[in-house]
Amino acid sequence: MNNSLYLIACLSLTACEKKFNPTDGAPQKPQVVETGDMSLVTVDQPNLFPLVTTEKIDAPDELVATGAVNPDVSMEQPVISLANGRVVDILARIGDQVRKGQLLLRVQSPDATAAFDTYIKADADEVFARKTLVRTQDLYLHGALPLSAVEQAEDTENDAKADLVASEDQLKTLGIDKAHPSSIVDVKSPISGVIVAQNVTNAAATGVSYAGNTGAFTVADLSHIWVICDVFENDIHKLAIGQEAKISLAAYPEKVLTGRISEVDALLDPNIRTAKVRIEVPNPGLLRLGMFVNATFYSKEQKAHPVVPASAVLHLHDREWVFIPNGGNSFKRVEVRGGRMLDHTRQEILSGINPEQQVVSNVLQLEATLEAKQ
Repeated sequence: MNNSLYLIACLSLTACEKKFNPTDGAPQKPQVVETGDMSLVTVDQPNLFPLVTTEKIDAPDELVATGAVNPDVSMEQPVISLANGRVVDILARIGDQVRKGQLLLRVQSPDATAAFDTYIKADADEVFARKTLVRTQDLYLHGALPLSAVEQAEDTENDAKADLVASEDQLKTLGIDKAHPSSIVDVKSPISGVIVAQNVTNAAATGVSYAGNTGAFTVADLSHIWVICDVFENDIHKLAIGQEAKISLAAYPEKVLTGRISEVDALLDPNIRTAKVRIEVPNPGLLRLGMFVNATFYSKEQKAHPVVPASAVLHLHDREWVFIPNGGNSFKRVEVRGGRMLDHTRQEILSGINPEQQVVSNVLQLEATLEAKQ
């Protein structure tokens, strides 16, 4: 049934039920006059629908925007395979919770073999250079060689040490234990967090030379997250960096988290005329990437808001309405945006009507009466 016809029937039936003609004892038939304006209702007995004057409360303006949970990019790190090669074992998958230093995959790499070969040669060269230096120094002390020979031997020894240190560092970089060499390189997580991206599969090539990139996984620390909201162009002026936001979750209606605006995008979406607003939120463990949330922003200034009885607000199809007198025997349906409940009997109205304006007080009662008669 059309919403307006539904309310017209509601007003008509209640008026019929409540008013009797004292002269003949038969109930009167109140008339509802259609005006052509679907938001207007005209009745012949408006006194059946008592009015109440809205109260006034000083409160900050609210702006509600929908958003989604995203990782904080400053707390993301790629899992890098510095060794080029073929993946032989994957020990984690996207969505897994991992610890810092946890083994994620193994790579069979010719780089590992080449690095260990370089280390063996550098170690042998350093041993030979050190022995040569000792012999040269001994011969110099006995007058068999000049000082220049000692200096040359020392230089050769220093070069050999430098090459050995560099080869050892290369082994450490690739994660190879020089005491237990292997062509298999272990790739571990650099931080604790959740794997939010996976760019590798079994038997695939990895490493910058083979795969074109070094990011096998991306791990994100989700102890702090970003909520990215879309805010319409005409509401942007209400927001400021550092402003507080209350985050409500569809998955946990009883939980409300607090965050702060860290960025308002300088670019607008040309199609829907919205800007991205980023809110930084500490995550108590409830927020998961991709969750939809509502972010409520509060202005710093106080503004007078009307307060009406809860029974004066009609809830239809996720929208809220009140009826106000329109002169004579007519009432006008006005859409409003409801705010918080006060004392469980009154509701703050954020927009749609003004303080000290009259509204019909028993709209919900009329709706219940109609449902009882159906």
